[in-house]
Amino acid sequence: MEKILFSSLEKIFIEKRIYRDIENCETFEEVISTTDKGLKPYKKQFYREITRDDILRLLEIRIKRISKYDSFKADELLKDLEKELKETLHHLKHLTDYAIAYYQNLLEKYGKGRERRTEIKSFQSVTATEVIANNQKLYVNRADGFVGWGMRKDEYIVECSELDDIIAIRKDGKALVSRIGERKFMGKDIVHIGVWKKGDERMVYNMIYSDGKSGKAFAKRFAMPAIIRDKEYDLTSGNPNSKLYYLSANPNGEAEVVEVKLSQASTARKKIFDFDFSELEIKGRGAKGNTITKYPLRRIDFKEAKGSTLSGLKLWFDQASGRLNKDERGKYVNKFDGDDQILAITTSGNYKLTSFELTNRYEPEKTILVEKFNPKKAISAVYWDGVSKQHFVKRFLIETNTPDKDFGFISEGIGSRLEFVTTSDTPELEIEIVKGKGKDKETEVVNLEDIIDVKGWKALGNRLSQYKVTKVRPVEDAEDTSVEAEEEVEAEEPEDSQSSKKKIEPEPVIEEDGQAALFGEAKPKAGPLVNGQPPKAKAPKPKEAKQADLFGPVRTEKPGGESQKRKK
Repeated sequence: MEKILFSSLEKIFIEKRIYRDIENCETFEEVISTTDKGLKPYKKQFYREITRDDILRLLEIRIKRISKYDSFKADELLKDLEKELKETLHHLKHLTDYAIAYYQNLLEKYGKGRERRTEIKSFQSVTATEVIANNQKLYVNRADGFVGWGMRKDEYIVECSELDDIIAIRKDGKALVSRIGERKFMGKDIVHIGVWKKGDERMVYNMIYSDGKSGKAFAKRFAMPAIIRDKEYDLTSGNPNSKLYYLSANPNGEAEVVEVKLSQASTARKKIFDFDFSELEIKGRGAKGNTITKYPLRRIDFKEAKGSTLSGLKLWFDQASGRLNKDERGKYVNKFDGDDQILAITTSGNYKLTSFELTNRYEPEKTILVEKFNPKKAISAVYWDGVSKQHFVKRFLIETNTPDKDFGFISEGIGSRLEFVTTSDTPELEIEIVKGKGKDKETEVVNLEDIIDVKGWKALGNRLSQYKVTKVRPVEDAEDTSVEAEEEVEAEEPEDSQSSKKKIEPEPVIEEDGQAALFGEAKPKAGPLVNGQPPKAKAPKPKEAKQADLFGPVRTEKPGGESQKRKK
């Protein structure tokens, strides 16, 4: 509508020679009023009022356009615009037909020969600090209070990136978190310095300090998952002259036993005693802590390390993004504590041991197995040897302990590839083979334990079958729900433990030889073995339904629908 309106205005302005009326005008306002006066006889044919902006737009028309103005082309343009407007109004009245025609046109235009070349995948939010590599090293001068990656002559702490946040805890009990730099002042007498991670609730600090007002010594355990950058936090009770005597940072909530030594001038009978941090609860950084002594401290020494007091960290592997997470996305991996590691195996026949850090990333297209590493679990693998053009099977234990390094366990020939891998105790595989010269294919289920024993990880392995193997398929096993099952059992345990001990004794089971079974269960009959194992038990037949009559004897329903009376 606007295009039609302005095209009509332009045609009237030029054809009616309204532009000539403004030649003798002395001010710009007079030019606008003269143009508006010239358009006044034609304003009735427009669907809205002509505004000042419309007139200003007309006055911007160049003389070149006026001199070359073609009335015929202008009429054709107006006709096209009116036709387009009419078509649009028709589409608005018939939206369903228009939508169908629109998508049919898309299929004809972008269908055949224009198939999708991209791959649809799910995304997750990833912070920049998780992506950037550790390209710097953190150094510290504890006495002067300077930290940064440019202080190569000072004490080395850890590898870091240029986007990391650094936490510094000083002797006066103050904590400060700031963005790392080449050289930055964090306060004198630094006791602890390290990389701070946002939202990390498993990093637990164990701390003992003396209160400057009362002189008492307090012990506390706390986490710092959230802070305000460049703001000082007082980890003590907040009184002046408070002093930090002991601090440890534990990435997985570990505890320890320390030896507390009191001042020789104190009146305490026992001047040396042990304190166990595992007896304390983990609280916030603002907690005052528990009193361990009212006498002045001399020093505190580390004595014995203890395990983590936190429950195991449950992790899942998201195959789409190739990352570990705690949000239950993807396949459940396991619970992790302390020095536990992850075993990752790729389609190229390499395995790698890594930590269970959430920042780890595994190539989703190539990684076929990610699970908690158990050095006693044998790995069973089937691979195609590109040189001999045959399938081989091997079973081995992980003998290396170098983290984040790929180790190849299949042949390095061109075309070699890993086709199946598992850490199951009963590795079974379904294979499709061709026997003799015929083209008929047979399917067999084989147990890899029967083909080869556990050998070294560099061994070549044995042939999978003496016949030609055309296809390899894993036998689907039931998912391991042992962790969830334990939790369900714990949740269903009754409060009254004595009542749970009372059980109804079952009637003894009499075997065929007339002797009662020792544990109340009959021995299964001997039968043919399937793949070296007894056959699966058949499901019992459903019993006939019995229904009691409210007004008479019990009736037994037969499958045919008839009822038979019997005495009670």
